[in-house]
Amino acid sequence: MIKTRFAPSPTGYLHVGGLRTALYSYLFAKKNEGKFVLRIEDTDRERYVADGIANILKSLYWAGVIPDEGVQRKENGDIYQTGDCGGSYIQSERLEIYKKHIDELVEKGHAYYCFCTGERLEELRQFQQLNKLPTGYDRHCRDISIEEAKKRIAAGEKYVVRMKMPLTGETVFFDEVKGEVRIKNELVDDQVLLKSDGFPTYHLAVVVDDHYMGITHIIRGDEWISSVPKHINLYKMFGWEAPKMAHLPLLLNSDKSKLSKRQGDVSVEDYRKKGYLPEAMINFVVFLGWNPGDEREIFTLEELTKEFSLEKIGKSGAVFNLEKLDWYNSQYISKLNEKELVNLTVPFILSSGVMTEKQLSGKEEWLVKALNLEKGRVNTLVELAQSIGFLLQVPDYQKELLVWKKGSLEEVKKVLPELKELLNNFSVQEFESKNLQEKIGEWITEKGYSNGSVLWPMRVALSGMEKSPPPFEIAEVLGKEETVSRIELAIAKM
Repeated sequence: MIKTRFAPSPTGYLHVGGLRTALYSYLFAKKNEGKFVLRIEDTDRERYVADGIANILKSLYWAGVIPDEGVQRKENGDIYQTGDCGGSYIQSERLEIYKKHIDELVEKGHAYYCFCTGERLEELRQFQQLNKLPTGYDRHCRDISIEEAKKRIAAGEKYVVRMKMPLTGETVFFDEVKGEVRIKNELVDDQVLLKSDGFPTYHLAVVVDDHYMGITHIIRGDEWISSVPKHINLYKMFGWEAPKMAHLPLLLNSDKSKLSKRQGDVSVEDYRKKGYLPEAMINFVVFLGWNPGDEREIFTLEELTKEFSLEKIGKSGAVFNLEKLDWYNSQYISKLNEKELVNLTVPFILSSGVMTEKQLSGKEEWLVKALNLEKGRVNTLVELAQSIGFLLQVPDYQKELLVWKKGSLEEVKKVLPELKELLNNFSVQEFESKNLQEKIGEWITEKGYSNGSVLWPMRVALSGMEKSPPPFEIAEVLGKEETVSRIELAIAKM
């Protein structure tokens, strides 16, 4: 059975690149009727964040990328684990398993105890840099016998355990994205496998865990490809078969630099808080390296599952284009039904302070109209929540804004009072967009005015803004009393 995994470190929030890795792993497993596993790699205790696991799970479940096995989340947020891998799916709870395998490597001569201090390693690094030599460990402790090493350990010396990389030849492997890759063994460091604090490094733990969890395909970022020789040699040392591997292209900023927090938001939570929808995020992220091979751009998660394949992943870096994400999100917002629109937007209305719960109470019908008025004009739910503010209180504006580009103040002074008189003649029931458009259009023709000379000042008077929805649609949402009141305010400005 095909089995993939996503194995993040709980060092904060889920990175967009992490979501892409999880999504590709999820889609590949589902396409092949396999399982998608979530494992937590928390052996870097210095960078560990207490609520990191909860944050990662929250983002994955929000996006619909839900694991079949491993660390999972209940609706109330409680974390639990399912699956039989010979232990926990959280690495800090698997230390005895790693220690057993470290001992096996040492006994077989595939690993050794290293007693080099941090000071010696720093001096070595500086010497290599000054002399323009390749940086890396010089294998100073590689030939210390096990007997001598154990005596030094018994005497209280601090140590780490390093793997013995082959000193000659090359490691050759086939990458499902890049094809055949060859790396000379002499260029690969004797990697630390067990740190002085008793925790394994990523390189040991990932190999042991992927084996016992039955992982058949490893899908991860391109930055890990240089580590593959270490992992393949560890598999050989244990006598295990290595999974197939696919390394994804880097995510890049628009200037082609590696995507980083310095350039802006990079966590999934950042975008969730800004009002991006999970469907938009999934569509956007999947195209950061993958393409269906045709012109289609919008897919459901189910459709992506049918279409996805590793063969369609590109080799070059993928540019993170925020404008494209905005486009996706605007498409999905515009298609929301009334219930979804209200339920999704209300939290942002409340958090942005546009309206209070008391103000919202009993105004469901009005809110639907208000949101429908703006939903085709915004990119995010935060923008949508803020965009209805002018319907509650007209923004302050200068009287010059009321003047159409081909008009004059004198014309506005003449038109607005006449428009107010016309609007006063409509009943409350007649304040419906199509009716207003028809009747005011007839009035404009009858009076010999141009559309711009009437509709521009009307729209500005109702919205207080240079750019806004059409005046008839605004008038329907405002209702007769407020519409006339805002026209009077504009007249007073003149």
